[in-house]
Amino acid sequence: MRKLLVALAAVMLVMGVQAQTDTTAKKNGKKDWSKVTLSGRANDHFMIQAGYDGWGSAPDTIRTKGFGRHLNFYFMLDKPFKSDPRFSIAGGLGIGSSNIYFDKQEAQIAGHTPVIVFSDVKDTTHFKKFKLTEAWAEIPVEFRFVSNPLNTNNSFKFALGMKLGTMLSAHTKGKDQVSKSGAAVNSFIMKESTKRYFNTTRFAATMRVGYGPFTLYGAYQLNPLFKDNAGPAVHPFSIGLTLSGL
Repeated sequence: MRKLLVALAAVMLVMGVQAQTDTTAKKNGKKDWSKVTLSGRANDHFMIQAGYDGWGSAPDTIRTKGFGRHLNFYFMLDKPFKSDPRFSIAGGLGIGSSNIYFDKQEAQIAGHTPVIVFSDVKDTTHFKKFKLTEAWAEIPVEFRFVSNPLNTNNSFKFALGMKLGTMLSAHTKGKDQVSKSGAAVNSFIMKESTKRYFNTTRFAATMRVGYGPFTLYGAYQLNPLFKDNAGPAVHPFSIGLTLSGL
């Protein structure tokens, strides 16, 4: 974790000392983008993402409910193409999270069975709220297009990318026990933390589209959340809003 924070600080320092140069030229009455020089332009160097999380390909035996959600933070370094700075490649570092809620079901991530068990607890005393939370250190990479590289905060944006993540933690949280009829039984919180059943590396495809500092985005995990033969072939996905700047 310390190495990740040092790397993030280094990225911010590099971005902070870079300067921006704007030169324009025209060719046949149109802007010749190859003559526009940009250095360290303000183009989504800092990104905050929030939105909905779901589990694609999950079997019917797994019952999720409510608004699964995430919150991601990324620092990115943008490198525009010399021939046309409307296009660029960006890479960076960041932290991602995911919260999935279950409907009268408990994920036994600290179990001792070869395959993770999702216990059906609707006919017995159970937690009123039960969720699975994951935290990831991630390396996002994007191929970007911006309609006006001289003023990215007032232009159309589109990006396709990938992100590589390594799991920092996974834990479940159960809160407040109730009877099968919903009557309160006990008020307490129980947490269990382990990465035993999970693939601790993930690969996800990403896409963003929008205007100025706001873009809609989607992400889909290409490899399963759980290890082979340790759980169902769940492929998490995210849909949300990105706020970017700097």
